[in-house]
Amino acid sequence: MKCIYLDYAATTPVDPRVANKMMHSLMPEGVFGNASSTHVAGQLAKKAVDEAREQVAETLHASSDEIIWTSGATESNNLALKGASTLYQGKGKHIITMKTEHSSVTDVCQHLEKKGFFVTYLTPEPNGLLNIEKFHAALREDTMLVSIMQVNNETGVIQDIDALSHHTSERGILLHVDAAQAIGKTEWNLQKTPVDLVSLSAHKVYGPKGIGALYVRRKPRIRVEAQMHGGGHEQGMRSGTLPVHQIVGMGEAFLLARKMYAEDYKKISEMKKYFYETLRQKTDVIVNGDVKKSVPHILNCRFPGVDAKAFMKKNPDIAISTGSACHAKGDEPSYVLRAMGLTTEEALCSLRFSFGRFTTQEEIDGCIMRLLRR
Repeated sequence: MKCIYLDYAATTPVDPRVANKMMHSLMPEGVFGNASSTHVAGQLAKKAVDEAREQVAETLHASSDEIIWTSGATESNNLALKGASTLYQGKGKHIITMKTEHSSVTDVCQHLEKKGFFVTYLTPEPNGLLNIEKFHAALREDTMLVSIMQVNNETGVIQDIDALSHHTSERGILLHVDAAQAIGKTEWNLQKTPVDLVSLSAHKVYGPKGIGALYVRRKPRIRVEAQMHGGGHEQGMRSGTLPVHQIVGMGEAFLLARKMYAEDYKKISEMKKYFYETLRQKTDVIVNGDVKKSVPHILNCRFPGVDAKAFMKKNPDIAISTGSACHAKGDEPSYVLRAMGLTTEEALCSLRFSFGRFTTQEEIDGCIMRLLRR
């Protein structure tokens, strides 16, 4: 059964160019050594890792020594929040985040509350955006860390990180940004925007699963306490033998994201506009979020009277979702949509469509046809 794949926010297929680069770091005739070894094979692997580190750093306008490899954005979020909270709790034990953050942030915040930290969970406006004035009002003398994602994984809305960083930097508060959904969809320049910690993922940008990174600012110097021990890899912040083939794949994926940014953005914007406008003319579709302040890659909308999960069960060959793939349990409505003020009924009739580099017009039309037949 051929699948109509419109679930790029859950994961993207690996770009063939990325896969080819990865293969060279897997086979005997390639660069497969342990990057910590001092022999020739190990040094060749280290060179490949260093090149990938540079490719990721260039995407952020950062320095390569500010990139710490992890197993993915979930680990990066854990390392950032737990590691920073432990080291900087002397400055205060108050943390600010949003109710619409990924579960790998909200769950960590709940864990930190049990450790004696105080967390303020800000409610978004109905369009999913954070009210900067309310954020400013939530800041306290003991606020030590703020964690806000740039692009929401369920609605695609883009938070104003520049505005947030202005408030945090002038007060000496650490700012962490989950950018898993942002790379290739927004442009980054950490030389201009003072963010301290940034979580990254490869598999949201046509790279392999199981690899990610955490940007840790060097000027001014920021550190996080390691959560994994055993070797002191990655400047002592994340131990473990480096998966060279995955790292090489992430580097290539980020390089392509940078090179293809304009082309991808234009194509996907046109697809989203066509998809939404066609449905708007023929159905009573309602967008969840802010259409103008969101990435073109994600469209979350509701169809009054439609059971979203029943539609998905009836159409198993259409890959879409009702929320985050990391938090799609049972019949519970999306906590992101509920935080935005939607009723349980409204949330349960909502679907997330997400488009990408390999989405075809045929897939778009096929999904529209099923929605019109619902």
